[in-house]
Amino acid sequence: TADRIADIRINRPGLHPGSPGTIGGIPLNAVGEVQLVPSQSPISRLDGQRINTVQGYVTRGTLPQEALQYLQRDLANDPIALPAGYAMAYGGDVDERADVQADISAPLGVILFALLATLVMTFNSWRLTAVALLVCVCSVGLSLLSLALFNYPFGIQALIGVIGSIGVSINAAIIIMTALQGNAAALDGGRYAIRCVVMDCSRHIVSTTVTTFGGFLPLILEGGKFWPPFAMAIAGGVLLSTIISFFLVPPLFLLSTRTWIKAARAQFRERAML
Repeated sequence: TADRIADIRINRPGLHPGSPGTIGGIPLNAVGEVQLVPSQSPISRLDGQRINTVQGYVTRGTLPQEALQYLQRDLANDPIALPAGYAMAYGGDVDERADVQADISAPLGVILFALLATLVMTFNSWRLTAVALLVCVCSVGLSLLSLALFNYPFGIQALIGVIGSIGVSINAAIIIMTALQGNAAALDGGRYAIRCVVMDCSRHIVSTTVTTFGGFLPLILEGGKFWPPFAMAIAGGVLLSTIISFFLVPPLFLLSTRTWIKAARAQFRERAML
């Protein structure tokens, strides 16, 4: 009751309860006037349903995603029995990541159409466009792999980094395929010519990759807990995608040109017979 709250004793500085000559502190009502003032508490609702919000503040240098993983692990080991009609949902970083994904997914169709149109106009070939799109898919997987190898959580920062690595990683594939298209011997399926073209391009690609990775290295090493997932997603995706481009793009280009040459020769033979 309010009377019992007013009788709560407060310890004076320098005195401890139970010490000789002490009476166990001063009552709260001797320090000031205690009043019980009623107030109307609003009912919190989310999407039309009543909600009780439980907040937690993490220590400095700890990512919210890491703290949430610990909480989920504890709840899985020692679950809380909720009454009927109650449910549990997570907010904070998880909710913000869902909003970011929704904002990204909204213009995704337009972005993919613009990317496809740009690649088709660049290569003037659907086969080479498919190769470039395959490199984009590999870039996403390799960015996620780099996060998993260094044990970084997949939060908002990592999600933005994965998306950013796609545009940077595809540059190596575009440079290689553009150079191969400009070489007549490579277009005819010559393996030695393809190898020479790729070796000529390697200097520019490697220098660009090293400078990009080096630019994000300070964020990885000294970026605290906030920036390393973002930097690792871009730097790791760019580095691994470049290596993949050297070994993936030339064989696929050779396969596509051989298919195109066979189709052209078959069409030429049909015309000669007519």
